[in-house]
Amino acid sequence: MEYLSDRIRALSVSQTLAMAQKSRELKAKGFDIISLSLGEPDFNTPDYIKEAAKKAIDDNYTKYPPVPGYNDLREAISRKFREENGLSYSPDQIIVSAGGKHSLINVILSIINPGDEVIILAPYWVSYRDQIILAGGTPVVIKTTLENGFKITPDQLENAITKKTRLLIFNSPSNPTGMVYSGEEIEKIARIVEKHEGMFIISDEIYEHIIFEGRHVSMASFSFIHERVITVNGVSKGYAMTGWRIGYIGAPLWIAKACNKLQGQFTSGVCSIAQRAALAALEGNDNSRQMMRDAFLRRRDLICRLLKDIRGMKVSIPQGAFYVMPDISYYIGKSDGTVIGNSDELAIYLLEKAQVAVVGGDAFGAPDCIRISYANSDELLVEAVKRIKKALDQLN
Repeated sequence: MEYLSDRIRALSVSQTLAMAQKSRELKAKGFDIISLSLGEPDFNTPDYIKEAAKKAIDDNYTKYPPVPGYNDLREAISRKFREENGLSYSPDQIIVSAGGKHSLINVILSIINPGDEVIILAPYWVSYRDQIILAGGTPVVIKTTLENGFKITPDQLENAITKKTRLLIFNSPSNPTGMVYSGEEIEKIARIVEKHEGMFIISDEIYEHIIFEGRHVSMASFSFIHERVITVNGVSKGYAMTGWRIGYIGAPLWIAKACNKLQGQFTSGVCSIAQRAALAALEGNDNSRQMMRDAFLRRRDLICRLLKDIRGMKVSIPQGAFYVMPDISYYIGKSDGTVIGNSDELAIYLLEKAQVAVVGGDAFGAPDCIRISYANSDELLVEAVKRIKKALDQLN
């Protein structure tokens, strides 16, 4: 008999990771699977970063690091925030954690009590909802549509706020839609939050370096809301360092201290070698970020053009990140002998029939959509969409 805790029973399995696991299992059995499921750059970590990690080993960075991160790394993050984002965070307002996901749960567990409401914007990243539930909070979902660019309006936000609202989780550029809010749109959202004392914003900016139109604007750059914003970022996406597991926050000092306290009981300081690599990434000045951004832009244009040729599929052109989230509601209820009941079932159908891994939209709060990651080669993207189109053509 299993004696699992209620909190574990309440959690969902990450659908992005689950689909990636299924893809790996099928590949191991010899199937030619094209994976468009994981949010992971297909580029290698730049050489100068890898060299810094090797040097760190030789320099014996093998002891317990400080819980909030090495001071020189936090100083580098402080400079990055100031120079790239116009944000003022001193090193003691910065906590380095094991990836952006770890940074997020640190903040959520530090400020959310059971019964507190947390607003998330659908489509949302899969882990937001479950992290809120883990903290005993109540997710409040504001739905958006493909037709409005997957963006909320200030009125929608105002109408969702109650006396129990403690937090808004905001993500631009967005995973899973690739949508990007303009500075004007962000300021309007900040003005709504400003009116509600005791309400805070987590601004997840992990995709800031992968933006195709306009420029990235940090939520905390608006002075009137700065003290109520926790900025979450990391090196995973912009530097092709997903496996190094380094994320960080810039936050009001009292929140940073709380996260430091919590992390001290969970993980202590995160991997010393990875921290030295992250320092090199932030201090480096090669063209790798621009090269990756240009490649993702080319791939975006390619896959969106191809997807638009598929019968019944509706596509909103993403402005950032490396995802596209087409509306596939046309295919719900269709059959090739077995009826497709929802987007998750369509994702399984595409994995089995087309040998292409995508992620169903239900886990993102978007049951009419699927998420496709185009962090893959041009050739494989062409082949993947060809297979998807052929499989979908068999549904009646």
